[in-house]
Amino acid sequence: MMTVVLVIAYLLGSIPFGYVLVRTFRHEDIRATGSGNIGATNVARSGAKGLGIATLLLDALKGCVAVWIAMYAEKYCGMTVPYLLALTALVAMLGHVFPVWLGFRGGKGVATALGVFLALCWPAALCALGIFVGLVLLTKYVSLGSVMGAISMPFFVMYFAHVRDAATLVCVFACAVLVVVKHHANIGRLIHGTESKFGSKAKTS
Repeated sequence: MMTVVLVIAYLLGSIPFGYVLVRTFRHEDIRATGSGNIGATNVARSGAKGLGIATLLLDALKGCVAVWIAMYAEKYCGMTVPYLLALTALVAMLGHVFPVWLGFRGGKGVATALGVFLALCWPAALCALGIFVGLVLLTKYVSLGSVMGAISMPFFVMYFAHVRDAATLVCVFACAVLVVVKHHANIGRLIHGTESKFGSKAKTS
């Protein structure tokens, strides 16, 4: 049963909503626009702000649904694996970042991370979201807000959920590390002062 839950989580996470929405409504390949990323920020920067919002919401929703399915399995199928929810969250994010449908080249996992953590521990998710929004408003750098929000998330989870199980902590920190690693190019541009600010055209990476 655990394998079934994780496979479903991966397949849900791997649905490339940004790619599908832009392909459907604009008949374009979002991977050929701006940074080439399939996430909400690049979709919005392509000139499709409505599709960008839809991408954000759907990418977050698929993360929530993946964790909800694991919660259902725990409650009604007798699964007692203590780290199941956190592992499901990580697998859903891996699906987004490495989607089988797009040759394992997906997004950076930010919206999906928000979704899985809203389901896992919503106070922690809202605190990390607050850091993200605050930094974006102050600096106009979405990447900076994303990285700092991701870094803060595990600590908020530890505080609000009182997590002490080692396997769960590994999964939670792995989610954060995945987001940070996927932003390595952005971090380099931030250091060199060449990163695009929100509202400007994305630089290719």
